[in-house]
Amino acid sequence: MYGSGGSGASLAVIGRYLVLYALAATLIWVGGLKFAAYEAEGIAPLVMESPLLSWLYDIFDVPTFGRVLGTAEILAGIGIALRPVAPMLAAVGAAFAIVLFLVTVSFLLTTPGVYEAAGFPQLSVLPGQFLAKDLTFLAVSIWVLGDSLAAMGRGTRMPDRMAAA
Repeated sequence: MYGSGGSGASLAVIGRYLVLYALAATLIWVGGLKFAAYEAEGIAPLVMESPLLSWLYDIFDVPTFGRVLGTAEILAGIGIALRPVAPMLAAVGAAFAIVLFLVTVSFLLTTPGVYEAAGFPQLSVLPGQFLAKDLTFLAVSIWVLGDSLAAMGRGTRMPDRMAAA
């Protein structure tokens, strides 16, 4: 249990909001970029190599898929941003973010050039290290989902201070 008051508890509350809104802002920002041609084209090689997603290019062209994905990311981010007032919407947004990040983390296994010539664990800068960062986003999304579900169970919104996990 966090002590009442003190810098540790204050930092925990600040950290909670920073984690929440950093995830939401990143999803909204990057989702918005998916509407730009350079971004839609930039993700195309990753999508084409993915057994989970490549079939979508049989349905959508590259710009349309970018817009669909961008819309999904924006909606997930908005849901997460509403956590203090609508934990259920945050839970839905976080669940969707988990799916998004599970897919992008799977690119570590399907995208050529992820590993340097020496192999695992040496990641290339692009796309390897770029994709590896999504492990953190995945973990944060799982935390937001759990936190949102716990708030729904308590019938509370965002507490002033963090309770013991």
